[in-house]
Amino acid sequence: MCSIGLAGLALGAASAGASAIGAQQQRQMQYKAAKQQAEMQRRYQAQAAAAERTRALRQMTGERMQQAQQLEAIGRQERERRLTKQAEAATELTKFRGVSGMSVLQVQNDYLADLGAELEPLQRQRGLIAAGKTLALEDIGLASQQRLISIDQPIAEPTRPRGLGIQDVLSVATGGLQGYQLGSSLSKPTVPKTKTTG
Repeated sequence: MCSIGLAGLALGAASAGASAIGAQQQRQMQYKAAKQQAEMQRRYQAQAAAAERTRALRQMTGERMQQAQQLEAIGRQERERRLTKQAEAATELTKFRGVSGMSVLQVQNDYLADLGAELEPLQRQRGLIAAGKTLALEDIGLASQQRLISIDQPIAEPTRPRGLGIQDVLSVATGGLQGYQLGSSLSKPTVPKTKTTG
């Protein structure tokens, strides 16, 4: 008779144990899936950050190339104006050939004054281009930094599941106890009630 109670105990404990092991395996699978997802997110972040750095570098290079072209154009204008003023000064000097050196000196001073007046706006333009490009490059750097911050969000590391814990052991014990109680109740003989005739 006790064997039914013991069999119930074993079946209850085995059922609860199988359930605990199944839950443990499910937690392990969920942990592995979460770990893979976190790794994929890290790879995506690294790729997105590398793409952003490349984009910002190209944009900065474009700004520098544009600045170089603008400065080269200003340099050409300066050379043209120098040559033009030199030609004008040479023409003036030929008029004063054989005249006192004071007139020649006056022509040279006028040449330098006129040249300075024509080159001064170009020098100012050169300074404005440099200042504008410096601000543009700073803006590109700040915008890129903000994009990188938005890309590089922390990724939660999944929590590794523990082995079978005290709750699982208690579940197995409870299942065994319930099985034993059921088996014991089944093994008790039941006496049918008989009607007594009065």
